[in-house]
Amino acid sequence: MNTQRADVVIVGGGIMGASSAFFLRKRGVSVILLERGLIGQQASGVNFGNTRRMGRPVYELPLSNRSREIWLKFKELFDDDAELLLNGHLRLGVTPTHEERMAKYAEEAKGFGLDMQMMTAKALRERFPYLGPDITSGCYAPHDGHANPRLAAPAIGRAAVREGAQVFENTEIMSVEKDGEDFRVTATDGRIFRAPVALITAGAWGNRISTSFGEPVPMIAKVPHMCVTEPVPYAIGPTIGAIADVFEKVVFFRQVARGNIVIGGGGHELADIESRRAYVNPSRTLYKLTNAPRVVPAFKNLNIIRVWGGIEGYMEDSRSVMGPSARVPGLYYAFGFSGEGFQLGPGVGDVMAELIHTGRTSTPIEHYHISRFAKLAAQAA
Repeated sequence: MNTQRADVVIVGGGIMGASSAFFLRKRGVSVILLERGLIGQQASGVNFGNTRRMGRPVYELPLSNRSREIWLKFKELFDDDAELLLNGHLRLGVTPTHEERMAKYAEEAKGFGLDMQMMTAKALRERFPYLGPDITSGCYAPHDGHANPRLAAPAIGRAAVREGAQVFENTEIMSVEKDGEDFRVTATDGRIFRAPVALITAGAWGNRISTSFGEPVPMIAKVPHMCVTEPVPYAIGPTIGAIADVFEKVVFFRQVARGNIVIGGGGHELADIESRRAYVNPSRTLYKLTNAPRVVPAFKNLNIIRVWGGIEGYMEDSRSVMGPSARVPGLYYAFGFSGEGFQLGPGVGDVMAELIHTGRTSTPIEHYHISRFAKLAAQAA
């Protein structure tokens, strides 16, 4: 029987799993990383690419800040380029309520190093003259930015391999079970992987594995919709987002160094995780074509050259599941990041490696513990 062994087996090769594998190897822990497709192929590779901290819940900012430090050292740590641009993040509003909301958040997050600046309509137009007339206020976080999600997780995965992690792509998992002191992970082709510790970083499929251990969570799979324009001269600078009810739905965009503008927003579709296909609803793209020019009028002259979607796991309370199992010793989770996991990914990997290796973490993660769903687990029992 073909059995592979390690100190830790990780199920799910997105940015969370790849980062966990890398940082565990940095701590001298042997690792098996299992991915059904290719590293970073699912949500980690098809998201918008925000590396923002602005707008996150205040309790999440310590984790976000830890991740930012890793992003800043991406090339040094992973010997690769994720096209990180630190040109800031700009939130925009069109009503006094929006301005009050942004100012309140800037005050609450003051101690976390975001250095957010409230901006009047006049100041916005002086600094960002391409903005449309509907915009009345904004909040600017100068240290935030964006990166290329198609590059980041694969680069981290390759770095993990160089550090000695065993990475198995195209490995469909049939079951994850506790077998004596070990976890036994069985692939559909008969291969078996064993380790005393299991970390589940399976994204939208994480709930299936946690449920098999008696820990269901209220998560649904959704499809975010993205599109990208033809390249134009670089002019935008910061990542820009209209806060959630500026228009009917949120709209946000960023310009990459080669000139293309990536546009997100317009809501989500429910995903069919059985088929593992993310179909783009044309109405979502039409929404972007209609509303992005309300933020930047010049967008009405641009052509969309590609659209895509992905499958992401969204929690009912928008908080991920992260930390140890409440029921099974040696079992850990990091999934359900509700469309906001890309920036957090490297930090999550560092934290999970620290937690697994030392039994504790210097970054608070109590808000994410799966025990908050104990009542749901009891109902399912």
